[in-house]
Amino acid sequence: MGLLDGKRLLITGVITDASLGFHVAKVAQEQGAQVVLTGYGRMRLVERIAQRLPQEAPVVELDVTSQEQLDSLVERVSPLLGDEPRLDGVLHSIGFAPASCLGDGAFLNAPWEDVATTIHASAYSFKSLAVALLPLLGPGSSVVGMDFDNRQAWPAYDWMGVAKSTLESITRYLARDLGPKGIRVNVCAAGPVRTMAAKSIPGFAAFEDAWDGRAPLGWDVNDPTPVAKTVCAMLSDWLPATTGSMVWADGGFHAIGVAPVQPAE
Repeated sequence: MGLLDGKRLLITGVITDASLGFHVAKVAQEQGAQVVLTGYGRMRLVERIAQRLPQEAPVVELDVTSQEQLDSLVERVSPLLGDEPRLDGVLHSIGFAPASCLGDGAFLNAPWEDVATTIHASAYSFKSLAVALLPLLGPGSSVVGMDFDNRQAWPAYDWMGVAKSTLESITRYLARDLGPKGIRVNVCAAGPVRTMAAKSIPGFAAFEDAWDGRAPLGWDVNDPTPVAKTVCAMLSDWLPATTGSMVWADGGFHAIGVAPVQPAE
């Protein structure tokens, strides 16, 4: 039996086969889940990417900043889930920031309009997605967001970092309000992985260079599988009493203050 046998999952944020969402969908299917993907913009590309999964997954369009699309989401997803439509898990793997919000000088100079876009797309949409899907969620369901641990300031991350802090806070409030319905809400704080989103972050190499030397378990920015497996564990029944939490999949980087000094030869 697989970890996710019989589970029905909605996975957002698939753009290419390098997307974390794609790798979560792949591992989830390998563990027995039925998967529905969402994409935005280049839908033909997303549909082609869906064909590269172990089993081709249906795709629905979703702009998480569009209330119209959120309002119709249950209607569009339900026919893809069988005779008794339900969702056992949802992955929010979405983040966007205009160029003005990232990089040198961005924090002090980005205009509010761009900051608002960043927070709306990257954080507020987590709440919007969960609320839109409530008719399909129920006791035992798990809602997971993709995070980058933002308890400290990072080089170049700037307003996306603020959005991640907002996402972490939203997780706690969602967990409070959805817990009585039996719905768990958590975020996975992943180490840096080379995705399309990562390529848009100026100075991303600084994250790559620091991570492997400091993470006790080491870290491979080209391997999204450890993160995907962690998310699938969070979507499973094996964390039944975990909610409002940040679960790390970063090789232990967050626990170490500085990189260890290597002994002399």
